[in-house]
Amino acid sequence: MIIVIAPENDVPNEIEILNSLFEAGLAYYHLRKPNKDYKAHCDYLNTIDQQYHNRIVVHYHHELINAFNLKGIHFQEQKRMDHIDNPGQYFKGLNMFGKTISSSFHEPKVLADCEFEFDYHLLSPVLSSISQIGYTGRGFDVNAIDKTIIGMGGVIADNLSTFDILGFKGVGVLGGIWKSETPLTVFKKMKAHYNL
Repeated sequence: MIIVIAPENDVPNEIEILNSLFEAGLAYYHLRKPNKDYKAHCDYLNTIDQQYHNRIVVHYHHELINAFNLKGIHFQEQKRMDHIDNPGQYFKGLNMFGKTISSSFHEPKVLADCEFEFDYHLLSPVLSSISQIGYTGRGFDVNAIDKTIIGMGGVIADNLSTFDILGFKGVGVLGGIWKSETPLTVFKKMKAHYNL
């Protein structure tokens, strides 16, 4: 499983690159743009070929799930802590039928102890981050946790086997794609690793 995370700030040719990744088979795109308001999220989504909307998971403005045919919603760690104790109330008014729900974690124990059943969990930093300076990897081994856990932090096409050994079911990649000179080539190499 490969999840491509949006660059926090827009990059040149972002939508063209993104559409090429979708064409190459990208199934999970996490739209994480903390500086964009609801309207800017709508504008961004409207620039993406509509046939790919059902591969997009939003981190902010979860109500977008009602306006677009999206894949699902994602909870940043703080938002999960603020709302997931009373999920019935939070999801009221959101059209979640057939949609994914995921969340970010930074401690394996918190992830293992979480009682809410997320479809998958992002855990970071596994290796030292490419996109965030000083975000040092912690080499988490999650083989003993029986949940779908996606490793993040320092993901590049050449170290995916490290994530396999540590028990991850896939990777979440940000800098490894968006800071690459050849994002499409990198994605295809990652896809080949997972035989997708």
